Amino acid sequence: MSTSLERKTGFSTRAIHFGYSPADNQGALVPPIHTSATYAFPDAAYGGRCFAGTETGYFYTRVANPTLALLESRLASLEEGAAAVVFGSGMGAITATLWSLLEQGDEVLADLTLYGCTFSFLNHGLTRFGVTVRHVDMTDPANVQRAMGPKTRVIYFETPANPNMRLVDIAAVSAIAHAGGAKVVVDNTYCTPYLQQPLLLGADASVHSMTKYLGGHGDLTAGAAIFADAELALRVRLFGLKDMTGAVMSAHDAHLVMRGLKTLTLRMDRHCQSAQKVAELLQGHTATQVVHFPGLPTFAQHELAKRQMRQFGGMVAFELKGGMQAGIRFMDALKLVTRAVSLGDAETLAQHPASMTHSTYTPEEREAHGIREGLVRLSVGLEDIGDVLDDIQQALDRAI
Repeated sequence: MSTSLERKTGFSTRAIHFGYSPADNQGALVPPIHTSATYAFPDAAYGGRCFAGTETGYFYTRVANPTLALLESRLASLEEGAAAVVFGSGMGAITATLWSLLEQGDEVLADLTLYGCTFSFLNHGLTRFGVTVRHVDMTDPANVQRAMGPKTRVIYFETPANPNMRLVDIAAVSAIAHAGGAKVVVDNTYCTPYLQQPLLLGADASVHSMTKYLGGHGDLTAGAAIFADAELALRVRLFGLKDMTGAVMSAHDAHLVMRGLKTLTLRMDRHCQSAQKVAELLQGHTATQVVHFPGLPTFAQHELAKRQMRQFGGMVAFELKGGMQAGIRFMDALKLVTRAVSLGDAETLAQHPASMTHSTYTPEEREAHGIREGLVRLSVGLEDIGDVLDDIQQALDRAI
């Protein structure tokens, strides 16, 4: 089946079949895992062309590998992008992309709320090399318009944001960025391409921690960046990946991600359905001050969520009235739900950002960036929803 025909098929069909033919691989239904670090050249001229970039063959796995290439083609199809590059972690994808887009003297506009390690890279990493980072409340696109300057090269945000579920209007911000000559990079980890496709809304790059929903089983670390422009993808591969980070993904992990993609739609449907019920339970409990979930009509950006997301996702955040201590009491009372960072696993996971993923922020930074001390984040898993609700209920009762 040709690529053009495959692109006309449905999302789940492409997640399972895109880019691979058993007939071309001795009938093997599952794509083979290519573990070779290096590749033999038929002659010296071929090797020279590979290193010069005029030949698309394989020559070293830090640059390209057949198993990784299949995963990249599949991800590009699912995100409706021109090309993709995969990495050993989500932070590998983020850092390699930004290193490739920025140089000394440039400026990044970032949303107020970001994953803790992304925040650290921007504010404690890039700034050491002469890149200016400014945080803007991107829930209102007008703030982005006002913040744009002649040195703004990248606009970076998550939507929904980790951990408090803030949304950014991808189409509106992308239009503003492009009018000012800037690129837009969106962290799409929470949604996956099944729920949201930033490139179709105008973004230049969509980055993922594939450790999460795309892998889906908590047994790998991996990242990906998908691009609207194939030339930009090549720049990230040959500079951000090859030279700046070396954040290479293993062929075995690529195999596991492709296995996860086969059930992505089924899993995301279940995550979304269960998260909606969890959010409704939380909203009705006296221990909670506010629930952040795009699927609730009371969520401030509910209408935007309906416009740019297919469903509302499997992540729920909520704030407890008792602040830090209430959050700790809730966490310690959980029995079925697992106390752990990460997300997107089959297991329901709970974490307390102020003491875990966002501990890299100072208390003042957390407050300024909308991360309250009593905020708890739930990654709703695939267990029987009644069991999950019962555990959350009893933990809420003890948090008061």
